[in-house]
Amino acid sequence: MSATAGPIRVSRIDIFPIKSLPGVSLRESEINAGGVLTGDRVWAIFDDAGAVVNAKRTPRVHDLRCEFAPSLTEISLSEGESTSRHHFNLADREPLHRWLSDFFGLRVSLQYEPRRGFPDDDAAYGPTIVSDASLRAVATWYPKLVLSGVRRRFRSNIELEGGEAFCEDRLFGAPGELKPFRLGSVGFLGHNPCQRCAVPTRDPDTGEVIPGFQKSFARFREQHLPPWADARRFNHFYRFAVNTSIPAAEVGKRLRVGDLLFEA
Repeated sequence: MSATAGPIRVSRIDIFPIKSLPGVSLRESEINAGGVLTGDRVWAIFDDAGAVVNAKRTPRVHDLRCEFAPSLTEISLSEGESTSRHHFNLADREPLHRWLSDFFGLRVSLQYEPRRGFPDDDAAYGPTIVSDASLRAVATWYPKLVLSGVRRRFRSNIELEGGEAFCEDRLFGAPGELKPFRLGSVGFLGHNPCQRCAVPTRDPDTGEVIPGFQKSFARFREQHLPPWADARRFNHFYRFAVNTSIPAAEVGKRLRVGDLLFEA
């Protein structure tokens, strides 16, 4: 296998320990036994009926600010721009449950799944991949958006640098095909372009919606679809970044910033 022209490298690795909440940037991450980046979306907030409480369900999530300790075992939470911070140990979750229940106005609890986490897609449950060139391109479509804001709207795990805009569209194939590629020593299977939800339409901090975002994004995406993207994978064009899975043979390997992309 040979490196794609450029070359294209991993420039950023983000995990999101609690589903829907802000993430943590890492220099490297181990592939765990469930085939995901260790620590990614291993916690999720649920109500008493067993339904997840996330930004798809309520924009109230955008009012939460959080910071994790380096060990990811402690978290500090605050509301909006408040300077009042509340510190919690994830090993003793009852105080956190009470604070979150007050915040959301309903009884909730934090659940833990360290192996597979809580993915949106049970088939393509691996890291989502995008390029910085693609994020920059999207930022040009909306006058008020900047790179960091686009990144936070789409919440991808792995960011690539060195390629053209939408170069990640090379990482999925024809309908029904799982496309193999590597980042450094870690093998991946590319599934499809990721179908997006309402979350990217909102400002990550305020929840303010860009009117008509989904329709305008789909229009721009179709207009800028690169020749290497298989258009048959787009039943609509509100799709961005690539869904993946990681084969069991890759468990225990480490993904690092700077790793090269190798295509099959």
